[in-house]
Amino acid sequence: MANQWHIPDWLEAAIRNRDKACVYCAREFTPTSVSTRSAASWEHIINDETIISLENIALCCRGCNASKGQKKLSEWMKSDYCKTHGITEKTVSQVIKDALAKGL
Repeated sequence: MANQWHIPDWLEAAIRNRDKACVYCAREFTPTSVSTRSAASWEHIINDETIISLENIALCCRGCNASKGQKKLSEWMKSDYCKTHGITEKTVSQVIKDALAKGL
């Protein structure tokens, strides 16, 4: 495991294959040397780092990750940040739609 979140290599590869852009705002990822806000960061959809699954771990931009912080997903979706950035239940990626459908 090469990451600090103890994500197994096979799961990290699957997530990187699935999440080519931010799962929230769809911003394409950039190298951290270009822009830190649009660089990819690990996101635990449910804020519990012990839940290591394809359904709970995603890649999002650092801007969205910083804004969401420890907030519950459904509450964060109502935030000014989401409104300003056009993030809605219709625009997020499927893994986020699935989490919202479960009431997370």
